[in-house]
Amino acid sequence: MNRRILQAEGPPAFVERRNQGDATSQMTARLKRKQILAGAVGNTLEWYDFAIYGFLAPIIGKVFFPSEDHLASLLAAYGALAVGYASRPIGSVIFGHIGDRYGRKPALMLSVAVMGCATLAIGLLPGHAEIGVAASVLLIVLRTVQGLSVAGEYASSATLLVEQAPAERRGLVASWVVMGCNLGFLMGSAVAALVSNLIGDAAMLAWGWRIPFLLGAAIAAYALLLRRNMSESPAMGSDAILPRMPVLEVLKDHWRTILRIICLILPTGVTYFLVFVYAVSYLTDQMHFSTAKALDITTLALVVLVAVTPVVGLLADRYGRRPVMFFVSIASLCLTWPLWFALHQPALAWILFAQLSFALINGIGWAMTVPLMVELLPARVRCSGAGISYNICLGFFGGTTPWVATYLIARTSDDYAPVYYVMAIALIALIATWKMPEMKGKSLQT
Repeated sequence: MNRRILQAEGPPAFVERRNQGDATSQMTARLKRKQILAGAVGNTLEWYDFAIYGFLAPIIGKVFFPSEDHLASLLAAYGALAVGYASRPIGSVIFGHIGDRYGRKPALMLSVAVMGCATLAIGLLPGHAEIGVAASVLLIVLRTVQGLSVAGEYASSATLLVEQAPAERRGLVASWVVMGCNLGFLMGSAVAALVSNLIGDAAMLAWGWRIPFLLGAAIAAYALLLRRNMSESPAMGSDAILPRMPVLEVLKDHWRTILRIICLILPTGVTYFLVFVYAVSYLTDQMHFSTAKALDITTLALVVLVAVTPVVGLLADRYGRRPVMFFVSIASLCLTWPLWFALHQPALAWILFAQLSFALINGIGWAMTVPLMVELLPARVRCSGAGISYNICLGFFGGTTPWVATYLIARTSDDYAPVYYVMAIALIALIATWKMPEMKGKSLQT
C-alpha cells in the first residue's frame, strides 16, 4: 500500500519539493491578491475623497461662493472643481518623478496621506458667512492640494499592479484599478445621497455637507495603513537603470505616445464629468429634482459603470484593445445626441435610460484607460508618462467639462451645445484608435 502511494507520488524528496512549490504558489497568489486589494482599495478611498466635492458642488457654491445670481455661484463652485483638476498635471510631474525615480510604493503612500489631510481640512473649513472671502480662497488652495495628490494615485497604482500582472490577464488586473476608482465615485455619490435623504436639503446646506468629507479623511487613514505592506514593482529591481529626470525624458522622447493616450481617453473623461457631475446640477436646477433624487439616479448609473468594468477587462484580454476602443469612440460619436435628448425628457424612465446608457459606454471606456497608459509606455518613464497624459486629459478637458457645459448653454441658449463638444472629441479619439498598435498579450516595454 505504502509502496503504491510512493510510486504514485514519487520519491519523498520530490514530494517535499512539490509541496513546498505548492505552498509557495499559494503564498504568491495570496500576496498578489493582497497587492491588488491594497492598490484598488486605496484608489477607491482616495477617489472618494476627491469626488465628493463634485457631487456636492451646488451646495458648496452656496456655502463658499454666495451670490444673488445662482448661475454665478454655480460657476464659481465648478471653477474650484476645475482648479483641482487643472493642478493635476503638476501633481503628475511630482509623483511621476517619485514613482519612476524612487519607486511606485513611496508615490502611493505619499499621495494618500496628502489627500487625507486636505479632505479633513475641507470638512472643517468655515464657510463664507463665518470668515468671508478667505473661505473661498482656502477652499481653492485645498482643492489644489487634492488635485496634486490624486494625480499621483491613479497612474502609480495602475503602473504598480499592471507591471506585476501576467500578459494574458493585464486587462483584467487593470480593470480592478479602474473599478476601484469608480467605486470611490460611487461611494461619494452614495454617501452624499444617503446623508441628504436622512437630514433633508436645509440641514445639508447648513452642516450636513461636511459629513462626507470628514468620513473621507478617516478612510484615507485606513488606506495608508493598508498600503504599508505592499511590495514594490519588479520594474524597480536592483538591476533597473533609473532615469535622473524621468519627466524630461518622457516629454522629449515619448511626446507622441503621450499625445496619443490623451486623444484615446478624451471621450471617456469628458463624458464622465458631463454625465456624473454636471448632470446632478442640471437635474436639480432645470428638471427640479431634489438633491437626494438626483444623487440617487447618479448612484444607480455608477453601479452600472462599476459592474461593467471587469467584464470589459476580460473581453479586452480575449479580443484586444483596439476593438473595444473603436466601440467607445463610435458609440460616443453616434449615441451622445439621442441620449442627451432622452435626458431632457420629463419622464423619470427616460432620464434613467439615458444615464444608464451613458454609464455603460463610459464604463467600457474607463476599463481601457489603464491598459492604454501602461502598455504604450516604457518602464523607466511609465509613471511619469501615464500620469502626465492621464492628468492633462482629465485636468484640462475632463475637470473643466461641467464649467464648459454650463457656460456654453448660458451663452448659446442651446441645451445641446455640450453634445457637439463631446462629438468632436469622439471623432479625434476614433482617428487615434485607428492609428494605435494592438498590445494584447505582448510583453511590456522595458
